[in-house]
Amino acid sequence: MIDSEGYRPNVGIILCNHNRQLFWGRRVGQNAWQFPQGGINEDETPEQAMFRELEEEVGLKPNQVELVGVTGDWLKYRLPKRYLRHHCQPLCIGQKQRWFLLRVLCSETSFCLDRSPKPEFDDWRWVRYWHPLREVVYFKWRVYSRALEELAPLLFPKGTPVRSRANYLRQNRR
Repeated sequence: MIDSEGYRPNVGIILCNHNRQLFWGRRVGQNAWQFPQGGINEDETPEQAMFRELEEEVGLKPNQVELVGVTGDWLKYRLPKRYLRHHCQPLCIGQKQRWFLLRVLCSETSFCLDRSPKPEFDDWRWVRYWHPLREVVYFKWRVYSRALEELAPLLFPKGTPVRSRANYLRQNRR
């Protein structure tokens, strides 16, 4: 499903633990790290898609997490030209995402990265809140930054942790 502007509707999932660290997954067979994410089917709401993707990619069910918050609007990123599939119609130029912040209520032993026939991740780790901005692929950086900025007050009501200098420098190289 591609919208009239060429964006594929998608959900992003930021999982946090009781220490306010974030789940950071390594894509299968790559040295690329990201949050869980996935497309929204025509018959799904963003929340339904989020829970489906959560189970497919991380193996967690709705009763194993608490919904902390969701971004107020769609956050969009464009794909680099080399990733565009010109043979597919309609042409997808990028993704528009609703981001969900979830708190894990269960043990880490409940995580299962191979729940689906085609797993997305082959490893994962807990990271500090702003760490993903150091490792996410460049074309998703702004969306990650905006999602983390918008959702941070829900995890850190007394004040968001300061971003590292490395994150600031990366942002200003663009």
